[in-house]
Formats: sequence, C-alpha cells, structure tokens
Amino acid sequence: MSESESVRRTEVIPQWKQDEVDELVDFIEGYSSVGIVGVAGIPSKQLQNMRRGLHGKAEVRMSRNTLVTRALEQVDEGVEDLTEFVAGQVALIGTNDNPFGLFKELEASKTPAPINAGEVAPNDIVIPEGDTGVDPGPFVGELQQVGASARIMDGSITVTEDSTVLSEGEVVSEELSNVLSELGIEPKEVGLDLKSVYSEGVLFAPEELAIDIDEYRADIQSAVSAATNLSVNAVYPTTQTAPTLLSKAAGEAKALGLHAAIENEELMPDLVARADAQLRALAAHIDDEEALPEELRGAAAPAASTEEEDADDAQADEEAEADTEEAADDDDEDDDEGDGLGMMFG
Repeated sequence: MSESESVRRTEVIPQWKQDEVDELVDFIEGYSSVGIVGVAGIPSKQLQNMRRGLHGKAEVRMSRNTLVTRALEQVDEGVEDLTEFVAGQVALIGTNDNPFGLFKELEASKTPAPINAGEVAPNDIVIPEGDTGVDPGPFVGELQQVGASARIMDGSITVTEDSTVLSEGEVVSEELSNVLSELGIEPKEVGLDLKSVYSEGVLFAPEELAIDIDEYRADIQSAVSAATNLSVNAVYPTTQTAPTLLSKAAGEAKALGLHAAIENEELMPDLVARADAQLRALAAHIDDEEALPEELRGAAAPAASTEEEDADDAQADEEAEADTEEAADDDDEDDDEGDGLGMMFG
C-alpha cells in the first residue's frame, strides 16, 4: 500500500460518526442558547432524573468529545468558541430560554450527595453538634480520629461542638468518608455543571450568569427612579413623567394665581376662603363683639383647599396688615416647595 493511499484511508470518517455529527449539528442549530455542561461524578440514575426534570426547558445531548468538537466547528457562527470547554466528561445542553434562566434552572436541579474517598472537598466539611443517634461503641473513636469532638452522653454518642473535619480543597480519606456515610452527611452537590453557554453572539461564563435576582431587580428599580427624577427635574416630558410634570405645573400655576389674587373660576373658592380667614383673624383682635359682620356671626368659615389651610392657621394670630404680608410669604413658600421637590429629584 502506498503512503498516499494510507493517508486517504485515515481521512475517511465512518458513516456512523458522520451521522452522529449531523445529528449534533441539528441539535446545536435547533436552540437559541447552547452550552457545555460537566457530568462527571453524576450517577446514571441521577443524571436521568435531571434530564427528565429539564424536559420542556432544556435538553442534554451526550456524545464523544471529538464528535462534539467537530459539530461545533462545523456550525461555526461563533458557537465554535465552546470547543475549548469540551474536555473531560461533558455534554451539550440546548435551550430556548435565556442563559440566565438556564443557569438558574441547572443550579436548582443540583442535589446533595455523599462524598467518596479520594475526592476533593468542595467546601469545608463540618460535623454538626448534637446526638448522632449511634449507640456507644467503636464509632466514638472513629469520630475522634477524623477530628470531631465526640463522647458518650446519656447512652448515645454525641458530638459536643461543631467540628470542621476537612477544609475545602483537601482530599477525603476513607475513614472520613465512612464516618460521613454513617452520619448521613452529604457534603457535596451533584448536578449539571455549566461550563459556558453561547447565546445570540455572546459567550457567557458561569460567574457572569450567577446574579442575585432580588439585587438586580432593586438596581433596575433604582435606575428607573433616578431616571424619572432627572426627567422631572429637567422638565423633560416623557410618557411616564408627563402626568407628574403637568400636576407640578398645575400646582405652581395655582399658587401663582392665589398670590396675585387673580379672579378665576377655579381660584375663587380659595380666594374667598383666604379673605374670610383674614377678616375673622382681624375681628378676633378687636375687643368688640360686633367687629365681625352680622352675616358671618355663627357661620362656619368657608372650606379652604389644602394648599391654603396651613397659611390660614399661620395667620390666625397676626394683625391684618401682617396677615396680608404673610399670605404672600406663604405663596413664596409654595414656590420653595417646588424648588425643594426639584432638589429632591436631583
């Protein structure tokens, strides 16, 4: 056999492999978001349960890494960037949900699991304080050997305080694995570990998808509030701020009309109420029962609008001339309130 014939033979891809690649390409192109998930350490039964739990939300597709890489490269369009994460025990995952929703779903699907000897502790392993429910015997020595504070109390083996028996990153010994199994402690989480996901031209890392939803919502609400305040303070009308701007303008226009004593159908009730309040305040300072006109004696004062009530209360103990001056001051205060509102929005 010539060398050229040997090369040609090695380049031929078996049909079953090409069919598998074609199916993987269809899988990748069939979803708006495609990612790589780690499946190492997941028992077959749990993996099947996870796949069923994701039904209707996402689909997991397992294949040989070389074929997955070939399919990603064949699709191209940016999704080939996922090839750098195709290593070890991994699988493809596809969804039409956004990457943030996919990450949240995968995290929620993780379940506690026992840890085996030789595995690396994913976090500090703690045996909690309390009665173990184990009868007195050699187990108390096993607990003490792995670093737990334990002794026999009230006819049972008891851990006397929370005991950190292994730090994150350390290797689990067979003795510790047996102790944890006896106590029913499952210190690790088993689930689909998202390595990366490609969606709408963007490659997302897991840490970019691990957002606090409540904090994110609060940030959005704060941004909306700040934008609304800026719009109102700058008198920049939008669909959202136009009602507030119109209400503010109407209030300022009314305050100006009252200050200038403009006779207007809408202002007349307030102007009459103000005049009546000034008249009654002046009469109250005169030591004469007939100081108040007869038609007003025993009659209730006209109801003033909310804008005028504070001003009328302030005028009650002032001289008529001072009352008039204070009425103007009160109107100025109304204007200041508008400025204060602007400062608040700022």
